[in-house]
Amino acid sequence: MLTGCGIRATQVPTDFGAAPSRVPCSLAGPNPAAQSSQGVPVQVFLLCGASLVTVDRTVGVPEGTPDARRRVIVAQGLLDLLAAAPSAAERSAGYTTYVPGGLSVSGPGPRDPEDTLRLSTAPSRLTSYALAQLVCTLSDSAATEGDGSVILGGPANGTLRRYECTDEVRDRPGSVQPPSGAVGHK
Repeated sequence: MLTGCGIRATQVPTDFGAAPSRVPCSLAGPNPAAQSSQGVPVQVFLLCGASLVTVDRTVGVPEGTPDARRRVIVAQGLLDLLAAAPSAAERSAGYTTYVPGGLSVSGPGPRDPEDTLRLSTAPSRLTSYALAQLVCTLSDSAATEGDGSVILGGPANGTLRRYECTDEVRDRPGSVQPPSGAVGHK
């Protein structure tokens, strides 16, 4: 005996639009979290549904900050923004973050390439979601060279890897790790 869903087949084509989504992943108006008169405009990647999406934010950087220091200030600001809870409007739209609080960043060590960012926690110890958020946010920011990649390492003299943010990572951050390759010291 066959059972069905109770909807009979028809010969007439029907189009009732796309299937409804449980998570809209869009904000109804301006994002209050991005409304700041001071700072550098940035985008951070938050998780919404099963993929990463950008949201606008700002990072404060003092005027006249040298470039090397500016990179670290922007990177730390981005980490802080990623670790902060999304706004009420963002949460109701389905946005979330997996980046842990208390994560800090420093610039390169003495033998590291100049665009290295060292995290207080080794990247390999982060969840796949948190690593994807960090890599995609940092690789597309003023904290890096702007080539779509970022060199990350853990504290001290740990291993360095160049990570990339790809479409696959943005679409499936829980199951696709950011591609990476080992980076040597100077």
